[in-house]
Amino acid sequence: MREDKQLLVITHLSQLVTLITGFGSLLIPLIIWITQKDKVWMMDENGKNILNFQISLIVYALICVPLILVLGLGLLGFALIGILGIVFPILNAIKVSNGETPRYPLSFNFIS
Repeated sequence: MREDKQLLVITHLSQLVTLITGFGSLLIPLIIWITQKDKVWMMDENGKNILNFQISLIVYALICVPLILVLGLGLLGFALIGILGIVFPILNAIKVSNGETPRYPLSFNFIS
């Protein structure tokens, strides 16, 4: 296995592709993780964290849909999901580049 911090940073930042294309925040990290998890040191752990975070955001978004009818709480939830979906990939890309182990809060452990 080789150490490749740049690829780990790119994997974390690839979640932000949704800001440009409207989709892909789960697909691109999934492809990178599947193809590189056995070749790059720490890719397996980072990839699982990213995928768990993205799936968790999808679950939270699905929960927010019916909450729109309840005093607009769903809209607030969507805003918070959007902020979390931008801030944490950037913070964790910085952590990976500094050699730290990133963590995504509020993530369910779908992939272990």
